[in-house]
Amino acid sequence: QVQLVESGGGLVQAGGSLGLSCAASGTKFRINALGWYRQAPGKQRDLVAAITSGGTTNYADSVKGRFTISRDNAKNTVSLQMNSLKPEDTAVYYCNAHQVLFGVGRDYWGQGTQVTGSS
Repeated sequence: QVQLVESGGGLVQAGGSLGLSCAASGTKFRINALGWYRQAPGKQRDLVAAITSGGTTNYADSVKGRFTISRDNAKNTVSLQMNSLKPEDTAVYYCNAHQVLFGVGRDYWGQGTQVTGSS
């Protein structure tokens, strides 16, 4: 069972920067992918960015060029640097861990952290 603890988030003016971090624990096995999702009020939870253990990244089109995801495999941590924030980036951001063990994939979620980009 993977536990995820997030930190960061908060209120920032449009055009500002903010960083999120997430630490994973509770497993001795490789976590195949770590990532960030977000959910705005009344909307579904969507992928923001993800990174594999090999360093391959995937970004939502809306954040490309503004957000950067990074990962420390030794520490099992993932970070998201958010630059040039926009009001539409406002959402609860969730850390996600995707782990495949014995052919079975499982997703784990953090508790979520609020990010608000004020106009």
